[in-house]
Amino acid sequence: MKRTLLFALALAVIPVGVDAQSPTADFWRARAEKGDAEGQFYLGNMYDSGDGVPQDDAEAVRLYRLAAEQGYTGAYEVLGRMYHGGRGVPQDYVEAVRLYRLAAEQGYAEAQFLLGAMYDRGDGVPEDIVLAYMWYNLAAANGDERKRSRKEFTERRMTREQIAEAQRLSREWLAAHPPGD
Repeated sequence: MKRTLLFALALAVIPVGVDAQSPTADFWRARAEKGDAEGQFYLGNMYDSGDGVPQDDAEAVRLYRLAAEQGYTGAYEVLGRMYHGGRGVPQDYVEAVRLYRLAAEQGYAEAQFLLGAMYDRGDGVPEDIVLAYMWYNLAAANGDERKRSRKEFTERRMTREQIAEAQRLSREWLAAHPPGD
């Protein structure tokens, strides 16, 4: 009985939706205020999702931007998503592409996939199925099934010459950006 009561009391002090093992907003805020890019990124993520803090797109953008200014790769991708969707900032496909490219150039698979989608639809860049396939191909090389299926779907809409060109561009990109570089 005593053990059950202690367990119930412990659960009562853990905020709903917060993993007892994960850092809190206060932890990330303290790091963010010291200029730590990871702290800015994760606190931005909390404001983005409303996890542990009130959901606030503008504050998420501000924090993601601070992390991105320090070169935090994941911040480029999520900030790109904010511009892509017009969340906390005016919708701007060109800026989304710029941010996705910064992360994609560093080998960030999700940004490569999203950049491929921008070329596939012509959002913020001229529509280009060869470049779409190249970016999907690079993202799929990281093993994500969703990315592989999108690459295969795109491939079915391409000529053999387009596929060969996209694969050549992929090889050149990989040669210029070796893993761990």
